[in-house]
Parts: sequence; structure tokens; C-alpha cells
Amino acid sequence: MRVPRPYALLAEITYQCPLHCPYCSNPVTVKSAVPSGEHIGPTALRAAHTTAGNGELTTEEWQRVIREAAALGVLQIGFSGGEPLARRDLVELIRAAREAKLYTNLITSGIGVDHDRVRMLRDAGLDSIQLSFQSDRSSLADEIAGVRAHDRKLDVAAKIRAAGIPLSLNFVIHRRNIDRLPQMIDLTEALGAERVELANVQFYGWAFRNRAALLPTREQVDRARDVATTAKARLAGKIAIFYVFPDYYEARPKPCLNGWGQRYLTVNPIGDVLPCPTASSAIPDLRFENVRESALDWIWQESESFNRFRGTEWMPEPCRSCPQREIDFGGCRCQAALLTGTAANTDPVCEFSPNRAVVDAVLHDINSSSEHMREWTYRTNPSASPISV
Repeated sequence: MRVPRPYALLAEITYQCPLHCPYCSNPVTVKSAVPSGEHIGPTALRAAHTTAGNGELTTEEWQRVIREAAALGVLQIGFSGGEPLARRDLVELIRAAREAKLYTNLITSGIGVDHDRVRMLRDAGLDSIQLSFQSDRSSLADEIAGVRAHDRKLDVAAKIRAAGIPLSLNFVIHRRNIDRLPQMIDLTEALGAERVELANVQFYGWAFRNRAALLPTREQVDRARDVATTAKARLAGKIAIFYVFPDYYEARPKPCLNGWGQRYLTVNPIGDVLPCPTASSAIPDLRFENVRESALDWIWQESESFNRFRGTEWMPEPCRSCPQREIDFGGCRCQAALLTGTAANTDPVCEFSPNRAVVDAVLHDINSSSEHMREWTYRTNPSASPISV
């Protein structure tokens, strides 16, 4: 089988984060030194981070990974986390990516940006910033984030625009905030963003744990789709709007990042290389190679983890004989593992999956319950607690 070239690298440079979002897909693997609470400033955030002793890749290791990714054919890199601004060497990493001729995107909460740092990021060659928001209204946004951050995000958005860096927004949509979709779109316009992703939460990591509190009802989903469709037509040519429909309400699965090991790869903070960002936590029986032990080219081309679900030969029925097998590639391996216990099964979202009843049972519970407000568990370290708002 001919191995395709990767187009994009997601560089998860740290799992440290000042927010505690209950839908976060990242594990808590190291004790965070990032302070939690009301007062999180950029100086404190940067000073809190160190790679010494926490297992994260060093600056030099990340620079090597970036060079190897470019040589492999990668065209763009997303710097993510956690909160990538917690890395004091972020400017150096962006400069290395620019020198490797990669398009660079920073995926961030914005906490850790001041006037000087945003200019340094721009001058290092940063091409764009995706700024995350939890809602349009500060009280709800801060409740979701578990920390008072919304007003600071508004200030950061203004700094990004003033520096001339293209701005996109990301709203993770779920049961608690989906009814404010019109106001989120209004905020996108007001902040001068060029692009917005309205992404219904994907149920991995902490979101899977909090599914009962986060999964919206059918009525909410249908209403939100109409809002997004109308806004997309109204703002065509001004703002690019991407609305991601929730998997559980689909009849056919989405392709897992255009197919497992087809176009994307992730390197996590300690150097494990993953076909998708959630694979290490969702599929614990699959061993992932590390850039400290093997070259990125070999991992992409030869490793068992990237070849396990690459292509179509691994597929069971009904995927193996499905005419869409090279369109959706059997759906999401992590979703199959979480919902059925086996990553090799057909994604149970598919209407033809023998495990579709698992998804239908979840939807029945959500849509038949009169309980509209359910408690969630925040992503947090044992030593850190979300604020009370």
C-alpha cells in the first residue's frame, strides 16, 4: 500500500492550561504549575512553565520535529495544547516553523498574551491565530471555563487584530451554550474575525465523562443548524462559518481526519506521535512511537500504530463492502473504542453499524429526560480547583 504524505502537524507543546473546560480532550499527565483562579496574567503564566522534570520535549527537540515534519511533506503546523502560550519558547518554535517554510497557526485561549508578546509572535512569522471562546456572555463563558477569562479574551482579540494577525474564533457548542449561537455569531462579527468554527463537542476525554451534561437535544441541534445555515449565507464573503454537526445525530460517520494516517499527525507534549489527538487516551492497547526514539519519517511510514487502521484492508463488515469505505474510512476509531470497547469496530454512529443501538440509547436518554441542567466535572489537577462563579 502506498503511504500518502501528511499535510498538517498538530504540535501539542504542553498540556498545561489555566482553564478547566469540561469538554477538554487532553489528559492531565503532569502536575500543572499554572495558577488557577481569578488573576492569571501573561507574566505569571509564562513564569509558571518549565520543561525541566515534567517530560515535555525541549526547545531543541521540537525544532528537530519541525524540520523532520517539513522534510516529510507537511505544509502547515498548528501550535496547540493545553495552552501553548505557557511555553516560554513559543516564539522560537514559530520562528523554526517559518524557517522550515511551514504555515503556522496558534490555537489558544489567549491567556498569556500582552502587547509585546503578540508583536513578537507576529515578527517570528506567525500566520494566524485561532482564539477559543466558551460563549458570548461572560458569566456563562466563565462558568464553562471554570475561571474568569472571557473579558481578557475580548482584550486579546483586539490586540491580535491591532497587530495585523488574521483572527479566527472557535466556539465549542454543547447543551449549556448552544441556544446562544446567534449571539456567538454576532460576537464574531464584532471582533472582526475572518473565520469561525462552531463545533459541537466531540465526546472524547473529559467530554465523554461529561456527556450527559454536554450532549444537546435534537430540538437544540436542529435549531442551531438553521441558525448557522442562515448566518453562513448572510456573511458569505465576509466571514467563513464552519458548523460541525454533532456525531451522535448523524446517520453516517465523519472520516477520521480524512482517514487514519492519511493526512494528519499529532505530536504530544512528551513526544508520542499519534494519528489523531485523542488516540492515546481512547485506545490504550495501541502502542505509539516517540520522536525521542525514532525519526518522524519512519513513524509515519512504518510504525504499527499508523498502519493499524490505514486504508481499508483492516475493515470488518459492513465497512469492508460499503461503497463509502474510502470516503468515511469506517469513521472514528476513538469513538468506536469508547462506545464498543474495540477500536476496529465500525463507528457506532453509522446507521449500518451493529452497535448503532449504543448511540440510540444515549440519544433516547438525552431527549426523553426533563432534566435540562446536569452537573459536569471540570478538567483539573488534584491541586487546582475551578473558581466558583
